[in-house]
Amino acid sequence: MTRAPKRSRFHQLLKRARRVVGSWFLRVGGRHVVRGLSRTWRADVVGQEHLDRACAGSGSLVSLWHGRMLVPVALFRGRGIHVLVSPSEDGDLSERLLQSFGYQVVRGSSSRGGAQALRALLEVLDAGGVVVITPDGPRGPMHHVNAGLAWMARATGRAIVPVGVAATPAWRLKSWDRFTLPKWGARIALTFAEPIAVPRDADAQALAQAAEAVRASTIAAERASYARLGVEPDL
Repeated sequence: MTRAPKRSRFHQLLKRARRVVGSWFLRVGGRHVVRGLSRTWRADVVGQEHLDRACAGSGSLVSLWHGRMLVPVALFRGRGIHVLVSPSEDGDLSERLLQSFGYQVVRGSSSRGGAQALRALLEVLDAGGVVVITPDGPRGPMHHVNAGLAWMARATGRAIVPVGVAATPAWRLKSWDRFTLPKWGARIALTFAEPIAVPRDADAQALAQAAEAVRASTIAAERASYARLGVEPDL
């Protein structure tokens, strides 16, 4: 009865220490490390026409897994892309890294700061912009998509473009999302899938179905990316 609280306090302290170290790394030199590594990456992008088509009207939502976000962050910087970041301590760390690469950040989620975030998203999308969302972040579980992303798509009237990311060789953290940092000279593969639209009149069941469709499409796109690299998927 007395050991569980001790373990709990230990894990809380460990989690807090990781945040402190992560924050220090991002502030002091993390962005320079990532930028230097990314200059050596060899990227193979397939299906970008799906994103271009979705954005041809008035912007698009892009969905990718939380643990893979570092790869496109480094490769697609300087394009005016916005990223939806949760209003959490982990989100604070992500915001610093994203801003260091020139991305615009929108803070909020479907449960916290949703109305304000939605207004900001609509302004970006109406201008033809791209908003990136990591549906399994910030705490997982890995490769889980809740109805929040589908709710955003229904509320904005914009389609979701799933993207699968793969890299080899790469460092993978022992975190819930298997956070991936490609190594020096790594080969990168990105696969943009067909856009998924969510009707304005979608009910709760339709939102759940749309969320599952995004999950299945993102996993399929990631498997396709790994297949092009000739390595087993890290799913």
